[in-house]
Amino acid sequence: MAKARVLVADIGGTHVKLMISARETRKFDSGKKVTPQRLMELIKETAADWDYDAISLGFPAPIKEGRVMKDPNHLARGWIGWDFAKSLGTRTRVINDAAMQALGSYHGGRMLFLGLGTGLGSTLIWERNVLPLELGDLPYPGIHRIEDLVGKHGLEKLGPRKWLREVESIVARLKLAFIADYVVLGGGNARLVERPPEGIELGKNENAYRGGQRLWEIDARSRQPKWRIL
Repeated sequence: MAKARVLVADIGGTHVKLMISARETRKFDSGKKVTPQRLMELIKETAADWDYDAISLGFPAPIKEGRVMKDPNHLARGWIGWDFAKSLGTRTRVINDAAMQALGSYHGGRMLFLGLGTGLGSTLIWERNVLPLELGDLPYPGIHRIEDLVGKHGLEKLGPRKWLREVESIVARLKLAFIADYVVLGGGNARLVERPPEGIELGKNENAYRGGQRLWEIDARSRQPKWRIL
């Protein structure tokens, strides 16, 4: 089978970013008014003149076997069980958005990915195993959840300097808890971490595209997907 030309869609609570290569990107607004049907229409309209035969979707919610298990907080409702491939009319693979970023960031060993954005995305990868996590929902002393501290609302409440101290403390504890060889920080607010400590790396914008490409990689021996999404 010829290598697929993959359209990668990174779906966030504020924007949806489409990528047909690491450099060819387009985006449009998302938000609580964007229904499943409307998002499918916008993806097809925005990428109408691009040539592709497969789609990778990074979606901001728990995903099991390519299906959304919980409506995301920052989009309209109606996503649970949505058939993306049928709606988009082509081969489609769906993964949690943080897991797609993580897959594109991985370079061996045991890696913990933390996405500092609207909330907190998280994924653990080792060998060929990709385990999406929901660490943002963990309780934290004095606040409701961890993502309320290290996400967008925490940054707005604390200010950059205090927020950075909290982020560094939490990242260090999570790295130890997951016995990670290294942590990759992605998401829009990772840019505020100017001098990451040893064992902490900053992700790159193109990693989401690389992750979407890797979803379609095939193991040469088994002819099965190379990466095991748990």
